[in-house]
Amino acid sequence: MKLSFFRAAVLFFAAILLVSDLFAQQDFSTDYFRIHVNNKGWITSMKNITVRPNREFSPADKPSPLLCLYDSKQKVYYQPTKARYIRQNKTLALEYPNGSVATIAIVPQKKYFRLTLQSLVPRNGIDVIQWGDYHTNITNLLGEIIGVARDTSEAVNYAIGMLALNDNTLGGTAATIADAAPFQYIIHTPDSKRFPLPDSLYEGQIFTLGGDGISDVAFYSHKAPWYRIMYGNAAMVDRKGNISIVYQSRDRSFEREVYYSLIPNMAANTPNHLQVQPLPGIDYIGSSIALWGSADSTALMDVIQQIVLSEKLPYPTINGKWVKDPAAYVPDAITSGNLYDSTISYTSRLGFKTISLYDQQFLRPDRGNNGYIDGRYFEKKPLKLTSGNVSHKTFADMAAQYGITIGRTPITTALAPGTMDASPVPSDSLCYQQQRLLVKGITPTDTVIVVDDPAHLEEIASWEGHCADLNMIKIGKELIHYLGVSSEKPYRLLNIKRGYWSTTPSSHTNGDTIYKLQVTINYGYDGLIPNMQLQDKIAEYYADVCAINGLRYYDFDGQEFLFNNGHGYYSAKRFFRKMFERAAALGIPAIRFTGATLSEGSWHYQSIWNVGSGKNLYDVDTREWGSTTSQGKDLRDATYANYFPVGMGSNFPIKAHSKVEDYEHVQAISVGVGTTYSLALNQQDVESCPQKAAIFTAISTWEAARAANAFPIWVKKVLADPLLSFHLESVGAGNWNLYKTNRDGSDRKLFVRLKSADGLIKK
Repeated sequence: MKLSFFRAAVLFFAAILLVSDLFAQQDFSTDYFRIHVNNKGWITSMKNITVRPNREFSPADKPSPLLCLYDSKQKVYYQPTKARYIRQNKTLALEYPNGSVATIAIVPQKKYFRLTLQSLVPRNGIDVIQWGDYHTNITNLLGEIIGVARDTSEAVNYAIGMLALNDNTLGGTAATIADAAPFQYIIHTPDSKRFPLPDSLYEGQIFTLGGDGISDVAFYSHKAPWYRIMYGNAAMVDRKGNISIVYQSRDRSFEREVYYSLIPNMAANTPNHLQVQPLPGIDYIGSSIALWGSADSTALMDVIQQIVLSEKLPYPTINGKWVKDPAAYVPDAITSGNLYDSTISYTSRLGFKTISLYDQQFLRPDRGNNGYIDGRYFEKKPLKLTSGNVSHKTFADMAAQYGITIGRTPITTALAPGTMDASPVPSDSLCYQQQRLLVKGITPTDTVIVVDDPAHLEEIASWEGHCADLNMIKIGKELIHYLGVSSEKPYRLLNIKRGYWSTTPSSHTNGDTIYKLQVTINYGYDGLIPNMQLQDKIAEYYADVCAINGLRYYDFDGQEFLFNNGHGYYSAKRFFRKMFERAAALGIPAIRFTGATLSEGSWHYQSIWNVGSGKNLYDVDTREWGSTTSQGKDLRDATYANYFPVGMGSNFPIKAHSKVEDYEHVQAISVGVGTTYSLALNQQDVESCPQKAAIFTAISTWEAARAANAFPIWVKKVLADPLLSFHLESVGAGNWNLYKTNRDGSDRKLFVRLKSADGLIKK
């Protein structure tokens, strides 16, 4: 009996040991943040553990599913119903109503959690997975691009956010059409006491952009602080104003059709049906995120930077600093007048590092020149100097002697007529909206083209502007313009123009494939969209252009064209990764770039975002963020919430009547808010300014102090007030005196003595 009892006891305790690593509920902690996952796989607690008592950020009535599954064909979400944590493997098994079981690795790091989807078995129709929504009770700032909820108040000072750790994990919901969120306004007040909502509005309410849908300046049409423009949906608000964050990942291996527009609720930009190119091997298994919580005031440099470095995410630098570091923010020179005798000298004296040659025409991606934009022997010399015109390469070499780089404005992936991949011999690697078959063979002169299926062929190509002259099909190596399709059999394309864009009219046989092409817009952006493989080649082409011609900066106009293939932010990530990887292989440091938009796909790679110009952005005369439109306010709010420098656009040109105190104000705002801008330099105008030298000195003084990280947060908050005026004076290496002044620069009173970041700052 005793022996039997002993054996039973051994077996009992062995069983306990065997299952001791299985838990239904679990807490996970970093140095700053603790979450609780319950036995259903839902986060029921999110706490700041650096304060006592711990502050709770998970709404009691709104727990958060750790991972959701989505069937895009049925448009059905599945949420977890049961969870089992295996401590030994640091994995969580989640069960779902459709029969799927997801295995997730949860690995706490010092400052964040790494969550990775290891498997989903069986899939049972699931083609998208979604991390979250993770709901918070934070109501202050929503970072809709990278997915962050921020409370910037001194009383709370906390943020909760996510970052994707691989390219196929994107900011936004699983239901986002074509993986690029609608560009629109929502209602959200960042402070209900300072900015109470009118009775006619409610939190989360959606409004379209302004204007006719074509002029991008007119989009920005609401100056009230509760109109929040949205450049993504990785963070959203509910009716209470509470902020939730979310990421998703998709199986891209099969073709699907989407009905897509980036601005879907504007008549000029109604959606088109688009057959999205399958990308074999691009799947949601392996999708990974970093989930973090920390003090908001230190989140960027303490936590986000650590995630980027530890997870080997893109980490571009300028002057040895991460481009997201506020001490690395620096304006650029932007040229006008096409005379460059003094441009390098001006830029050097200003303390800037880059010259954007904006008065040159668009740099079009033309792989036919193999990257030699001035000819194989640099025989073209488009840059004008009094002493003799020069090529980009020569000018880049001249600028490099002063530590300055040069750049151009491309139209991203718009394949313009006359370029290698567009015409007169179009590539077979073009993106198409629809694929059909030719029912009856045609000769080079026939204008009756019969198709097997008329579905969606009545749509005018693109989603942006729907420019009729870009509505075309490709058969073989011929481009054919058309408008409309007959409603009855035989289905004929209408208003045919053969041999479009100087392609060669040819004979085509019954059963040949017809591609209705995806295109861009007019207004100088006219072009075809490449498929993903050709887009990869164009990304590499831009790196080749840098290597050959000395460029190190791009202003990617038409950056939204990266979304036109239906792969959204994944497409943007892939494009910039290919460009950066090619550049690195060629020995080129990270290319500094701005562009027409900012997205979760470009956030890591993009250094700045200078878009727009003049009084639409920041009006130095009225001292407001956008006096003619709300563009300045809108871009400021969106970028600041996403830990990104707002751009003040191409602005503040130095002219005959320019005054130094205006540039002191611009610099104070730039440092205080955390902005960059492109200073317009026209040599004739600059030389007409009596205060030219004083303006150069003032700007360079501010830039030297910013680069030295001499401005503490409390000083920046004061500098950001547009009603105040300042003067900064250098008083020796690494030392500056900051004065408060009248608006005209008079009556200077010492406000604070500043030192570089390694020194002491005395108030």
